[in-house]
Amino acid sequence: MRYAIIAAGEGSRLSQEGVKMPKPLVRINGERLMDRLIRVFAENEADSIIVAYRKSMTDVAEHLENIKRNGIGGKHIPLEYVGVDTPSSMHSFFAISDKLEDSEFCLTTVDTVFDEHAFKDYIRHFNSVIKEHAADGAMAVTGYIDDEKPLYVSTDADMGITAFLDDNKECKYVSAGIYGLTPRTINILRNCMANGESRMRNFQRALLRNGMRLKAVDIGKTFDIDHASDIMKAEHFLHQEI
Repeated sequence: MRYAIIAAGEGSRLSQEGVKMPKPLVRINGERLMDRLIRVFAENEADSIIVAYRKSMTDVAEHLENIKRNGIGGKHIPLEYVGVDTPSSMHSFFAISDKLEDSEFCLTTVDTVFDEHAFKDYIRHFNSVIKEHAADGAMAVTGYIDDEKPLYVSTDADMGITAFLDDNKECKYVSAGIYGLTPRTINILRNCMANGESRMRNFQRALLRNGMRLKAVDIGKTFDIDHASDIMKAEHFLHQEI
């Protein structure tokens, strides 16, 4: 299983609110956002972990190099990292897509905070549906809506995804920003880029248009760390989950 982390945003909202360090290095309960994801991925059978970081963030690059050399908590990490200068998460995804085209992979952004046990169940479900050829991907969803512009996810009775919607508050779920996909989806990403698409939600819609079968997996409460107040909310949530 390959894992990928998009960590190439500017983090401008956090900076404007007084959080001066780059978003990947922001600490939640004493653990950096990037380190937490890398550790959790390593604990879930990672063959490799690819990080796309912003070229100008040299301190992030130095931190990644330290992890590559020394691991985390004494454990070796199969880490790769690529400096990019991209305008969106989808562009960053595209920039590392050649490293993801020969294996199933799980992709998320660096500011996603979730319960580790729920994530383990999600990966188990993803592996199961792929092994059984029951789907081409498993998208993490949540019933907890704390996003300024949530992507609503419509599902059928078997948790098959039928639509990704900008505005449909009758949907039970919204996207949790964690994508488990097969290599077949990379060509669809490349076609989206060639057609001028620039948002991850439009890529997800293109998956459905091209006949990809996607399952929704409820991962419980998740947070995106976009504002300083999100740090406190995420820390409170993780304390409750311990």
